[in-house]
Amino acid sequence: MKIEILYVAECPSHPAAVKLVRDVLSSEGLSADVREVLITDETVGAALGFRGSPTIRIDGRDVAGEPATKESFGLSCRLYPGSPEIGLPLADLVRRAVVAARKESRP
Repeated sequence: MKIEILYVAECPSHPAAVKLVRDVLSSEGLSADVREVLITDETVGAALGFRGSPTIRIDGRDVAGEPATKESFGLSCRLYPGSPEIGLPLADLVRRAVVAARKESRP
């Protein structure tokens, strides 16, 4: 399972996103490398499909399940609809993405 957290340097939600992912992995009894990817400019962001900070992807899929569009790229904070935590997805979204990735990786 490949987990990436894409973020901009000024993102106040970045540390909480890393903790959220690690907490979900722990609660599911899983371990995985969590790669933190600093987005330094719009060119890098567009090339990586950056949706705003933080963006959490598991095996290349956005945990929020939102398709990336050219208009969705930008060096800004990301808002996750329905989440009480500004700048973080619901833990259940991350959990479902982790469980789905685990199922897909099994033979």
